[in-house]
Amino acid sequence: MRTELTELVGCRYPIVQTGMGYVSGPRLVSATAKAGGLGIIASATMSLPQLASAIDEVRSVTEAPFGVNLRADAADAAQRVELIIDKGVKVASFALAPSEKLVARLRDAGVIVLPSVGALRHAQKVAAWGAHAVVVQGGEGGGHTGSIPTGLLVPQIVDAVDIPVVAAGGFFDGRGLVAALAYGACGIAMGTRFLLTSDSPVGQEVKRVYLSKSLSDTVVTTKVDGVPHRVLRTSFVDNLGRKGLLYALGNAARFRKLSGVSWARMLRDGRAMRHGRDLSWAQVLMAANTPMLLKAAMVDGRPDLGVMASGQVVGLIDDLPSCAELIERIMAEAREVLERLNRTASLHR
Repeated sequence: MRTELTELVGCRYPIVQTGMGYVSGPRLVSATAKAGGLGIIASATMSLPQLASAIDEVRSVTEAPFGVNLRADAADAAQRVELIIDKGVKVASFALAPSEKLVARLRDAGVIVLPSVGALRHAQKVAAWGAHAVVVQGGEGGGHTGSIPTGLLVPQIVDAVDIPVVAAGGFFDGRGLVAALAYGACGIAMGTRFLLTSDSPVGQEVKRVYLSKSLSDTVVTTKVDGVPHRVLRTSFVDNLGRKGLLYALGNAARFRKLSGVSWARMLRDGRAMRHGRDLSWAQVLMAANTPMLLKAAMVDGRPDLGVMASGQVVGLIDDLPSCAELIERIMAEAREVLERLNRTASLHR
């Protein structure tokens, strides 16, 4: 299936595996890329040397294109951009809107820039800066998300910008791919669906927690880091708002030990995060060490001590296929839907 996305990136199928902290590492990205999708490494929870190693590991097992997701507000964002360029990575995606300078540097080096947005104004901004395409996530999506449903946000942005749009938020099968194409998108991006595959590094116990959830078992909360974040509803998340400054300081200390980030840098990052937001220092510290809350669940297998980002689509997922099985199934379903629609159309000619 050829779309603007496959032509732009060089992948076989218009399916993107999004960057998810502690989930989208070399194992998942390699499996996605080999299966014909666009796999994206999540670098926010990696040090610079770890990112370099992850890129090399993916490159060692496949020649298929893949990408790296960056935090535009990271203190070493410019260094990460240079690493991506030096390593010849095909795509750079961003969890937050990148700066115009970073977009220009990547474009000049021949790297495809694919930011993720959740609002019209952000899509227009990155398009004006020269982004090659944009991932548009509706409110159903997991992690940081907005409030506008995918079915309204995607056509709004398709009509407003002149770059390809990849639809995200609520996708898991071939019917969704065809629906996204009907809206004018050139493909779909999925996080939760790829998290729940046999190629995902997440432990089986944590996957079982996800598989047990219904459509109403996620919640959008600002308790994690001060901005809307869709996660699985758990007793830990429900009680997170009651945890104060001492808890946040303890988590920050653990994050500092794990990452090597200095207190001075954490404070600088905290001040930057507070700028223009009504956040307490406890929220700032929680935001700075959110990776620790993700690690507790995704790496340590302790969902009772961490947060689990999830889209609402989790309530429609009940199996753990490989990435290859998943992508082939989606494409087969999409072809069946298109054939059925063509037959329906022919009956009315």
